[in-house]
Amino acid sequence: MRILLVEDNQALAEGLTAILRGSGYAVDAVADGASAEAVAAAEAYDLVILDLNLPEMDGLDVLRAMRARQNKAAVMILTARGTPEERVKGLDLGADDYMIKPFDISEFEARIRVLLRRQAGLRSSIVSYGGVTFDLNSRTFSSHGTPLDIPAREVALLELLFLRAGKVVSKDAIMRSVTGFDDDLSANAIEQYVSRLRRRLASHGLTVRTARGIGYYLETVAPVS
Repeated sequence: MRILLVEDNQALAEGLTAILRGSGYAVDAVADGASAEAVAAAEAYDLVILDLNLPEMDGLDVLRAMRARQNKAAVMILTARGTPEERVKGLDLGADDYMIKPFDISEFEARIRVLLRRQAGLRSSIVSYGGVTFDLNSRTFSSHGTPLDIPAREVALLELLFLRAGKVVSKDAIMRSVTGFDDDLSANAIEQYVSRLRRRLASHGLTVRTARGIGYYLETVAPVS
């Protein structure tokens, strides 16, 4: 899942970026409204975490511009502006959630999980496919109750394929979803991650198929003993 963080407080932005990346999300961070509006117009995100008091362009104007372009990313407003009038205005403009600073990190993370679950069209945090189960809250995979030991980057890739099981996900979509601005990840690296995932999943009734020239998709198979 790819997240855009819009926050002009550098210390807070760095702290939230570290927390989100530590949970396995691909995160891009910008510090002003004009950059946020430009990046949101050019890139695809599952979630935008948006401060309101921003240099160059107010956060509500960023939100207004996003929704005018039919941008369907979930938006969480994260701000010190917490009057009822401000909250109503933000929600009426198309925000999906509104959280007031200062805030509890555990609640912040829980709200993000809810928003991303909605974006994926899921009612439950537990999703199963083939012989594998994915817990969106802990972002862990298991097979018949046994956790699968999968590195963070491969978890991000498998999550993307898992939530779109049976559908082809393009290489470009994979690159956008599992990397941020600061990552230098090549198409060859994606192929290596796919190859490793195939080996990890072989005994659990899943495999990653290649749609030649397009991308990859997840499919059920007979487990390899």
